[in-house]
Amino acid sequence: MADGSSIEWTEATWNPTTGCDRVSAGCDNCYALTLAKRLKAMGAAKYQTDGDPRTSGPGFGVALHADTLALPYRWRQSRLVFVNSMSDLFHAKVPIGFVRDVFAVIADTPQHTYQLLTKRSLKLRRVADRLDWPENLWMGVSVENQRHLDRVDHLREVPAVVRFISAEPLLGPLSGLSLSGIGWVITGGESGPHARLCDAEWVRDIRDACANAGVPFFHKQWGGIRPKSLGRELDGRTHDGMPAWPIVAAAAGE
Repeated sequence: MADGSSIEWTEATWNPTTGCDRVSAGCDNCYALTLAKRLKAMGAAKYQTDGDPRTSGPGFGVALHADTLALPYRWRQSRLVFVNSMSDLFHAKVPIGFVRDVFAVIADTPQHTYQLLTKRSLKLRRVADRLDWPENLWMGVSVENQRHLDRVDHLREVPAVVRFISAEPLLGPLSGLSLSGIGWVITGGESGPHARLCDAEWVRDIRDACANAGVPFFHKQWGGIRPKSLGRELDGRTHDGMPAWPIVAAAAGE
């Protein structure tokens, strides 16, 4: 858990769960799996990197960390907090009761604004009405290419105060992307030794769609062998658009 983060669009990370496995092409070069392997080599047993025969590819064991639930209470100043940078809270192995515990902490610490991402949008949609949605929680889906635009449709059915899209790693165009009901979009290229191409035209199309819809747009990076090796500029400028925060008594259903 980090009070401070190298991720450009957040200020801190909080991992009530760790562990995940592959669900789509965007997971192929997962930074969390790479980090988990390093931590395992250093003796951090909770980041176990065993595969799961019921999944579509390699992963690392899902674990719940109830001892971390108190962490946000210790931060006196307000923070923008990315929840589960090392996991997916809507993984099948995370009980709905634990998701409720995480949501309860979020609701009980309104001085912070929380950002939560999932690729498991179908489960998110199915359990959304079984959760109490805090007004300081932004809910997002990761969408790496056009094949997974259905995740955005699932997200639109969730009563989060801000719904957002993380198109990182962006592996193809998002032609036909509708931003109805969406409050923020992030784009980014893949990083690491096996990074795949992020075409500038794909990013431009998303930038222009955001401009036309009045949706804040954030371009995180172009990626490459090192996370920041190719910089962040698109057509000579950086794009740092974000929703206003902290959010107070905003309507979730517009």
